[in-house]
Parts: sequence; structure tokens; C-alpha cells
Amino acid sequence: MPAPRLRSRSLRKVFRKVSGGRVSLHYKKKKPKAARCGNCGALLKGIPRELPFRMRSMAKTKKRPERPYGGVLCSKCMRKEIINKVRQ
Repeated sequence: MPAPRLRSRSLRKVFRKVSGGRVSLHYKKKKPKAARCGNCGALLKGIPRELPFRMRSMAKTKKRPERPYGGVLCSKCMRKEIINKVRQ
């Protein structure tokens, strides 16, 4: 029986091979949901699905695409937004 703190469905079970050839059960936090576009809700490409403590140690260029509205809008919505700004 796992320890009471590990009896949570919010933790995922990971089977790890340990020394001695046996398999041990480890409990890890689940990854967060993928980032979504602020306009249409589509999945954003180029943004890793990582926990905040992993994101902190990543370089800024690895966290979001280097384009206007990178990490906020998808490429389609970004194109539309730029066209609308130019038209005004």
C-alpha cells in the first residue's frame, strides 16, 4: 500500500527499473495542459508542456516562438492581427 500522500489521482505512476533487476513504482506530478491561442483556442506550436520549475531553467528562446505575439496567438491569428493593424 502506498503512503497516504501518494494515494492521489493527481500523481501519475511511473514504473522504474532499479538495481537488483526489480521494478519500482514512482509517483510523479502530471504535466500541465498544452498552451492555447488567446483568440481561437488552437494549440500553440513551439511551446513546451513542462512544469513551472522546468520552464524557469529553460532559455527564453526555448519557451516560445520568436515572432510577434509568440506564445499568445497562433500563427493564423497573428497574421490576421497584423493585417488588421496595417489596415487601420
